Amino acid sequence: MGSCRWKVAAAALLAIVGSLLTVDADEHEHTYVDKEEVVLWMNTVGPYHNRQETYKYFSLPFCAGNKKTISHYHETLGEALQGVELEFSGLDIKFKDEVMQTTYCEIDLDKAKRDAFVYAIKNHYWYQMYIDDLPIWGIVGEADENGEDHYLWTYKKLEIGYNGNRIVDVNLTSEGKVRLVPNTRIGMSYSVKWKKSDVKFEDRFDKYLDPSFFQHRIHWFSIFNSFMMVIFLVGLVSMILMRTLRKDYARYSKEEEMDDMDRDLGDEYGWKQVHGDVFRPSSHPLIFSSLIGSGCQIFSVSLIVIIVAMVEDLYTERGSMLSTAIFVYAATSPVNGYFGGSLYAKQGGRRWIKQMFIGAFLIPAMVCGTAFFINFIAMYYHASRAIPFGTMVAVCCICFFVILPLNLVGTILGRNLSGQPNFPCRVNAVPRPIPEKKWFMEPAVIVCLGGILPFGSIFIEMYFIFTSFWAYKIYYVYGFMMLVLVILCIVTVCVTIVCTYFLLNAEDYRWQWTSFLSAASTAVYVYMYSFYYYFFKTKMYGLFQTSFYFGYMAVFSTSLGIMCGAVGYVGTSAFVRKIYTNVKID
Repeated sequence: MGSCRWKVAAAALLAIVGSLLTVDADEHEHTYVDKEEVVLWMNTVGPYHNRQETYKYFSLPFCAGNKKTISHYHETLGEALQGVELEFSGLDIKFKDEVMQTTYCEIDLDKAKRDAFVYAIKNHYWYQMYIDDLPIWGIVGEADENGEDHYLWTYKKLEIGYNGNRIVDVNLTSEGKVRLVPNTRIGMSYSVKWKKSDVKFEDRFDKYLDPSFFQHRIHWFSIFNSFMMVIFLVGLVSMILMRTLRKDYARYSKEEEMDDMDRDLGDEYGWKQVHGDVFRPSSHPLIFSSLIGSGCQIFSVSLIVIIVAMVEDLYTERGSMLSTAIFVYAATSPVNGYFGGSLYAKQGGRRWIKQMFIGAFLIPAMVCGTAFFINFIAMYYHASRAIPFGTMVAVCCICFFVILPLNLVGTILGRNLSGQPNFPCRVNAVPRPIPEKKWFMEPAVIVCLGGILPFGSIFIEMYFIFTSFWAYKIYYVYGFMMLVLVILCIVTVCVTIVCTYFLLNAEDYRWQWTSFLSAASTAVYVYMYSFYYYFFKTKMYGLFQTSFYFGYMAVFSTSLGIMCGAVGYVGTSAFVRKIYTNVKID
């Protein structure tokens, strides 16, 4: 009986991983022979200013062609989560076979259908199609200058470029403007023209990219500015800390040579005075360890996905970026368990199974909870962004059958390999009282100020990332993103080290949460910037788009904050261990 259960679980695991690895559509080979079927997929339609608010193409009263039978299409997990709903257009298109203008269907335009088209035209609805994975955009119609009469584009003029046996270019011209009058019949037509092209298959997506936007002077200047900030900050931190620590080491060495009376009359303050409490377990160690483990995993996922995107050009396949991110997140679950489990063991935690569950499901619960909430709104609007029930089940299966077991493996390894509390200083049995200090040395103030410089190093890149996701731009400069990620990590570590040193020098040993939160406060500034971007850089409107935008921006900001907090804590922890290792303490 037990072996059967394991076989079923293994089969489910293989099916889930297989679905993640499949990022291509049926047009896998992208090669055709003459007169072979070429499928025109109709994807979504929606308002131009609300890119994420999309509906099925045939939710508008468009009609389809007569052709019904095509090769079966397999939707990937990433496409389902992104609202990609491909439906066959019914148009008969064959490779290198030209089609003159042909009427493929007629619309009986009653009042309800006319009102639907008028609403779409008033809200500037665009639709998207695909041929051989190449996206095509067209506009539904237009209104006259007075806004009284509305016209529908009825003629799709397709021009397809080919190089050898591959499709390398697709262009759509909308013609046949017809006035919308109730109780009339409107004929929909299309034509296909094939032309030979010199574009290489590997370069066919270049026309969709916008080098003038992503690589203009402001982008280069922001990278240079952030790089100079890193050099200045690292140099400043190194100079201040090395000079200060050298003085502290000299003073403490001198103290060791003093007699008891001189030591009592001496200058008793500084970070050495809290050596018996600096390695005391943080408050709420279970949630703290889970946050650190999750942040380390997010950093690993970000690094790996950016590298894969730089090598593989993931933007050329529908849903491949999201599918890759899900697969990498599931595969890096041991990182979460290792860092979270080892830290929890070092801090003397005993409920390690509970810690493992919280660490494993912290990020998935946040993402899925937000997605399911927005999903109810999408279902109310009948939007294509509504996640199918089967996709929800697949995501839950990934969490329970992939992420949780791998997290358990990482937790066991972390507890056994690096879970011993080998601190350089003994922890006092009684906590040392924290003396009063100036207001700007309080942890709350340090936390609020700690995220300013990390945010300053990335906020220009945030504009490009937001624009690529919330507007019609394809983000492809992942080399810039990698450089910005490195700069962000360096700036975050330097800032948290400085904040922690000042805190310890004020004889406040509550550095664990302070280092984490001061780095994580970057997320607060990113989310505040998202408000500015929404109101001043977009023309979004409506409940669906507003909830979608601020919901997923909250998920993005929180994930970024957890990652920055973990990076800041890991760097600060190494610094604290280093300075207390080099000081001789009786």
